[in-house]
Amino acid sequence: MNVGFKEACGWLQTHPLAPPCMEGRGYSADGIYSPRYREGSGESPFDASRFARFFEHPWLNDEARKFLFDERRLDERVIRWCRLTSWTDRQGVSWLQTPYYDRESRLVGVQNRNLVKGALPRFRFPQGSQCGIYNLPVLNRLRPGDELYITEGCSDCWAMLSAGHKAIAIPSATLLSKKDIEQLSIINSQLSINFGMFPDRDAPGERLFLQLKEVLPNLVHHQLPPDCKDFGEYYLKGVCRNQSGSLP
Repeated sequence: MNVGFKEACGWLQTHPLAPPCMEGRGYSADGIYSPRYREGSGESPFDASRFARFFEHPWLNDEARKFLFDERRLDERVIRWCRLTSWTDRQGVSWLQTPYYDRESRLVGVQNRNLVKGALPRFRFPQGSQCGIYNLPVLNRLRPGDELYITEGCSDCWAMLSAGHKAIAIPSATLLSKKDIEQLSIINSQLSINFGMFPDRDAPGERLFLQLKEVLPNLVHHQLPPDCKDFGEYYLKGVCRNQSGSLP
């Protein structure tokens, strides 16, 4: 919202972090939603068949195109690879819809992102969505000695891909699950690759790097410039843009 720390604290005192209809349904204490299906919890598992058709022929409305191409300046080939699509709800609100696939390209979760700036809820997830590590199909395109970058969140992953690097994403610095750690450990043991990361310039970002370093000993820390809070901002400055025109 482009406000200072004190203003943000004042806003938080008068606005609930979780919309009332979602309280107690996967929100952490800091208001971040982590919709993970738990066996035996009584919750319904994710029904991929209900959502797979949305990504067969992805379509971007004007709001989605503005967000992805005008504001984020992402490569259209990356958006096609990630199969991003959009839709508009009954209130006329536009949403960007992001599919999560496992390594075998099976749909395991869906993230809906509100494209109205400052609106709540910012994200919505269908029941049972498994939105853990993002862009796992890229693992099948890795060769021995390649470098795989780990980012925080989908949008930084899109920026990294647009810059010409292979990348996966962790949901956020505060949502590294045991399952995600196990997956990364398996990836590290199966593939002869190097790992890199541009941690966000904040305490949670650095803590996430240290957590990942315990699982991935060869993880390299890349420092962002002082005026960039995350890789997305760094990408927008054009310093790290892919000059060859090739994509991972």
